[in-house]
Amino acid sequence: MNDPTGHAPGGGRPITRYDLDRRELAELLEGQPGYRLDQLWQGLYRDLADPERITTLPAELRQNLAEILPAALSLDTRSVGDDGQTIKWLWKLAGGALVETVLMHYEERSTVCVSTQVGCAMGCGFCATGQMGFDRHLSTGEIVEQVVRAQLDAGERRVSNVVFMGMGEPLANYDRTWAAVERIHGDLGLSARHLTISTVGLVPGIRRLAEETLPVNLAVSLHAADDELRDELVPINRRWPLAELALACSEHISRTGRRLSFEWALIHDTNDRPIDAERLAAYARPLGAHINLIPLNPTPGWPTRGSTPDRVRAFADELRALGSNVTVRRTRGTEIDAACGQLRADRVASPVAAPVRRTAPA
Repeated sequence: MNDPTGHAPGGGRPITRYDLDRRELAELLEGQPGYRLDQLWQGLYRDLADPERITTLPAELRQNLAEILPAALSLDTRSVGDDGQTIKWLWKLAGGALVETVLMHYEERSTVCVSTQVGCAMGCGFCATGQMGFDRHLSTGEIVEQVVRAQLDAGERRVSNVVFMGMGEPLANYDRTWAAVERIHGDLGLSARHLTISTVGLVPGIRRLAEETLPVNLAVSLHAADDELRDELVPINRRWPLAELALACSEHISRTGRRLSFEWALIHDTNDRPIDAERLAAYARPLGAHINLIPLNPTPGWPTRGSTPDRVRAFADELRALGSNVTVRRTRGTEIDAACGQLRADRVASPVAAPVRRTAPA
């Protein structure tokens, strides 16, 4: 049996059990009977078993595989909120980096929110992950194992949906993220229509995503529909402004046939004014995009509060009056810092300047 640990992906880190694809596992099992590959694959992706517990394999082989293919995620902390319906894990990775994963149970589904990077380089000040800065990309195996560990925790409840909305910008780690999508779809058996990739607007990544064969969902974290404000809230807009982003989104829709969604974190006196609703509706309408409103969740390093519940409802009503399809996202996990924008694994809050207050034009 070959030992691949000297050829780890992502800067020399050790290979973990979900890093290798089927061809690479076949090479690992060189010298073994061919059916051993099917037994290993069944154990990892259907039974979700540690190698040493795959009893169809000989004991010596199980022991060797356990040493060569260690788990990527070591539990640091498991937190529970919403009366047991929201679970957050803080995982320790090889080298000591920390990353978070969130599982949310609903009546009709269970959704796991996975991370793709340790930290994030996009610099969105209202996001706790953005406040901590960027450390490194996650490997394919580190991403896939988050889904596996969530399903093991869920027990008989099937994890049916995966959202790439945790720590990091998925399209900045494109190759590993897409390899994880293919593994989650083809080997863990989740429908592509139940997989959602979120981005702050990396146009090349959106265009590349449009060329893929799996029609996954695309969610764009918009937060402002005029370039001046979006430059401040989402700094990547200075590189790919709204007009260019709209063209890439249109291309994705036409090629995949999938409906686009815009994420909008409502920030008090910043992007929750009637003029913001008008601009958002005008931007979303030609794309047929669905709008997800998210009351801004508190983070230690951001001094500005989210919109009040009354203003959230009024903003949604204004959008509907302008012909938009709108959902106000139910906040989950706030009590355990697991809600949207709250994932932060370094435990240190770096203060970020508040956005400039804007008054509505007369």
